[in-house]
Amino acid sequence: MKRALTLTYGIICYLVFLVVFSYSVAFIGGFGVPKTIDSGTETGFWTAILINTGLLGLFAIQHSGMARTGFKKWWTGIVPESMERSTYVLFASGVLAVVMWQWRPLPATIWEVDAVWARNALWASFGLGWLIVLGTTFIISHWHLFGLKQVHAHYKDKPLAEPRFQVRSLYQYVRHPLYLGFLIAFWSTPHMTVGHLLFAGGASGYILIGALLEERDLLARFGERYRRYRERVPMLLPLAGRARPAPSQASSNRAGAPQTSADPDTA
Repeated sequence: MKRALTLTYGIICYLVFLVVFSYSVAFIGGFGVPKTIDSGTETGFWTAILINTGLLGLFAIQHSGMARTGFKKWWTGIVPESMERSTYVLFASGVLAVVMWQWRPLPATIWEVDAVWARNALWASFGLGWLIVLGTTFIISHWHLFGLKQVHAHYKDKPLAEPRFQVRSLYQYVRHPLYLGFLIAFWSTPHMTVGHLLFAGGASGYILIGALLEERDLLARFGERYRRYRERVPMLLPLAGRARPAPSQASSNRAGAPQTSADPDTA
């Protein structure tokens, strides 16, 4: 019964994530939902700046803080290890929902693109960014990233496979394609407002800090193997051409194993 409840909990957390994530795409894009990044209750300019900055800070602290190794060691003393990732997903989804709910619009225009071809190109780029985000989650094991593999293994009373170092697909070009997808999506808009600019700029700053923290954890876990990978492959911009995995890495690839170049447990 307890295992079934754990599995149900994990599924519920995942469904909450799907709802919140789907809403966030429309929220940032400014379409199809009651409240978007440029709509809602307006306040004074500096009040909105302070509230929105605080909301972004809250998300950054929760999202990155709960992913750190030290926190997880303490947290799994309270929450069962099988439920740790699902709980992280639930908290992250909840905080993101609060950010969107309490976000104060700053509708002054920074830029407005009028040419139809350019607007279409920006919307295509917006969609491409989210496709990269979604696709990357499956490269690194979507079900592990969102906690379903952990609760399912607990339900079946089977050990969970440890993450192994492997480099494939988009990870041959950049070390953090998930973050690259977010950056593309955040900045691709034909109508950039002050509020959208604050969101995109603040989120981009968090992404850079988060990537550095994540790499610190990956270096601690995988040492020289990750260090060599980092030397060959750029962090976010695929400017150095295609990097091929070393033979030792390629030979250790195993279908379905989490990608440690963007380890689900440190993202």
